[in-house]
Amino acid sequence: MKITFAKDKNNNEISLLTEKLNQHGLICGATGTGKTVTLKVLTEMFSDLGIPVILSDVKGDLTNLINPGKIDGLENRLKELEIENHDFSGFPVELWDVYGEHGIPLRVCISEMGPILLSQILELNDTQQGVLNIAFRIADSEGLLLLDLKDLKSILRFISDNRVEISKEYGNVSTQSISAIQRKVLLLEDLGGDFFFNEPSLEIRDLIREDSSRKGIINIINSKRLIGNPTIYAMFLLWLLSELYEELPEVGNPEFPKLIFFFDEAHLLFNNASKSLLNKILQIVRLIRSKGVGIFFVTQNPTDIPDDVSSQLATKIVHQLRAFSPREQRSIREISQGMRQNPAFNLEEEIQGLRTGEAIITTLDESGSPTVVEKGLIYPPKSSFEVLSDSEEKSIIRNSKMHTKYDEIVDRESAYEILQAKMEEEVQLVEIQRVEFEKVKTKPEKKGDSVITKMFNSALYSFTRQVGREIARGVFGTLKKK
Repeated sequence: MKITFAKDKNNNEISLLTEKLNQHGLICGATGTGKTVTLKVLTEMFSDLGIPVILSDVKGDLTNLINPGKIDGLENRLKELEIENHDFSGFPVELWDVYGEHGIPLRVCISEMGPILLSQILELNDTQQGVLNIAFRIADSEGLLLLDLKDLKSILRFISDNRVEISKEYGNVSTQSISAIQRKVLLLEDLGGDFFFNEPSLEIRDLIREDSSRKGIINIINSKRLIGNPTIYAMFLLWLLSELYEELPEVGNPEFPKLIFFFDEAHLLFNNASKSLLNKILQIVRLIRSKGVGIFFVTQNPTDIPDDVSSQLATKIVHQLRAFSPREQRSIREISQGMRQNPAFNLEEEIQGLRTGEAIITTLDESGSPTVVEKGLIYPPKSSFEVLSDSEEKSIIRNSKMHTKYDEIVDRESAYEILQAKMEEEVQLVEIQRVEFEKVKTKPEKKGDSVITKMFNSALYSFTRQVGREIARGVFGTLKKK
């Protein structure tokens, strides 16, 4: 099915094929050239078709998708596009926020993040990743829930305290590796990880819904504060894509995608990313298309996207790019060389001369081949441009079914509480041992006490000390000799 979202100067329609949307895309352009309008127009069209959408809203100006727009200020564009009856309307939205300030809280458990993705986000080396794997293995085998950062810190502290015994079972665990992980976890906590890692965890299927009129729900993730912590931003978005891949069934190339995901400020995902993290992103981008999920990266400079990822993006919508530096000139040249040239115009010159709202567009045709680039004017959105008031925003959040499900933090008994209780139990036992030892030490030696009796008292004390150690280790049965 075709989605028409622009027209060329001859009033010919420019369209996308819905069955090609899971081949991913790029929306780029300098500030103020029309990227946000293009994102809104596509989002509205997807929602009308019943396709759920996820938007990362870094400026806080997308919540107005819920309200119908007005013709004021759009007369000239509608006239140029020869659109007589533009059906202004609002769309169903769900507001989310990792910090819970401007949306329903978004949370995930440490155990659901998993040691591999967490290691990549924390940029651990192979040795440190191995130690983190041990921590998760011990927690899994003993039924210790890793829900939040205090659970993770507790189990790392336990491994540090019992490093010798754990090394016998799992291989060498160095204090240097444990300390390095603990420092990275502390930094993650300072960045706001304690907001993100908690319960109740987000259920992915709550993002893939329709409203009563069969329109796709638009999930707007408020990222104004989140964008200030690129590590948390990248971690959350990567986890979300990973969960989508794990949860959704294989569908190949459906006529309509199951979900469309727009990554705004995409450069934050790639800046200073380690090689292993870049490989993870590339792997997800390549594989998730078979789950019927399309990803659109939105950024100012197309070279913000690594070549390996950019080569996976079939649809490219390029708004005006400015060339005030040699780097910007190279950027325009590179993206021009990556598209099928149109003999009707010089592509590099056209990219620099585009008006606001105009774009150079290429996508896939029915055969899967890239189309020749076209220059088109993007349709205006049907929704409003006016920013929602705080009261409107709060009303949307309170009236959501998801608010009841996710608003309150659930703090179940987990690794932190269990290990804390065991530690207190050991402290009490040590105090009992100390008192008993003082009694033995101050008790005058009886004349009739034999050497055997003295040996028995000494052995009894050694035994109680051993019991104390075993209580600490007993949390992890796998560490004891069977």
